[in-house]
Amino acid sequence: MKTFQYTIQDKVGIHARPAGLLAKLAKGFAGTKITITKGEKSVEVTKLMMLMGLGVKCGDTVTFTAEGPDEDAAAEAVMKFMSENL
Repeated sequence: MKTFQYTIQDKVGIHARPAGLLAKLAKGFAGTKITITKGEKSVEVTKLMMLMGLGVKCGDTVTFTAEGPDEDAAAEAVMKFMSENL
């Protein structure tokens, strides 16, 4: 299991466009479960509406967890995506 934290830099937070792209990226790692946690709530990144429902805003720190056969590559890809887009 790979885990990392990220603090949102985007002024709008996690909104529709980057959430959709993040979900699409995560779906590319079949068999690897990628979750995002904000406070007490955790959701799978591939579940777009639940991801948007977290209400992640600018300045919030979230935790990502990747678990499965491609967890190293998945965590690295998500970390890169977040730093470039959010």
